Amino acid sequence: MTAIRGVVFDFYGTLVRMVPPLPPSHQAIFNRRGLVEAGERWGDQWSVGPAEGEEHSAHSISERTYLAWERDRLRRRAHDCQVPGDQVEDLVTELDGAMKDIHLALFEDVLDTLAALRAEGALIAVCSNWYWHLDRSIADVGLAELIDVSVSSAQAGARKPHPLIYRTVLDRCGLDPGETLFVGDIWRPDVVGPLAAGMRAVHLWRPDRAVRTAAPPLVPGAVRIAGLRELIPLL
Repeated sequence: MTAIRGVVFDFYGTLVRMVPPLPPSHQAIFNRRGLVEAGERWGDQWSVGPAEGEEHSAHSISERTYLAWERDRLRRRAHDCQVPGDQVEDLVTELDGAMKDIHLALFEDVLDTLAALRAEGALIAVCSNWYWHLDRSIADVGLAELIDVSVSSAQAGARKPHPLIYRTVLDRCGLDPGETLFVGDIWRPDVVGPLAAGMRAVHLWRPDRAVRTAAPPLVPGAVRIAGLRELIPLL
């Protein structure tokens, strides 16, 4: 079996978690603006972004183009939810800001695990369904010196598990799929997608997960761990 030369991590839920103060819900923003019915039509605040596996490379040619596309999606959705025209732009500005004003903290096993992987000579990357400036989020939590490559879906032009984002991170790392280990907590984006791209995959299933469900059955090429420190023996 080919030796592992690089480890690619998912970001949110794998390396970092959200901590208070939490951003306001979209429904709360609509309610405060007196747009209760429009807020009910708007629905789940997590469903307003690009869909899992969506390709959007035409909108990812530059930061300016991508940010305009983000706001235009919100604008079109607001019109569909019958937000009065004279309130749309202010609402879009607030929603866009609230979605990105999140506070993150590292899981307690991150720093020592990444340091140990680097000591073993592994290249370390992050590949995440994230906004344009993933590098800033990485720096904000103190990981800039431990991460060699970062690839966000916003810049890659596709969200996991689309093949494009995996090709992008492998190209940026200069790695072949067979010498790369992908680590993440969400089954399709972090296990099924990487396996289809030829990588090996590690499914992180922390015992203190917020959502309590049964773990999917493992498939060939994947292993499951309860914490990141279990990665070291896998190399």
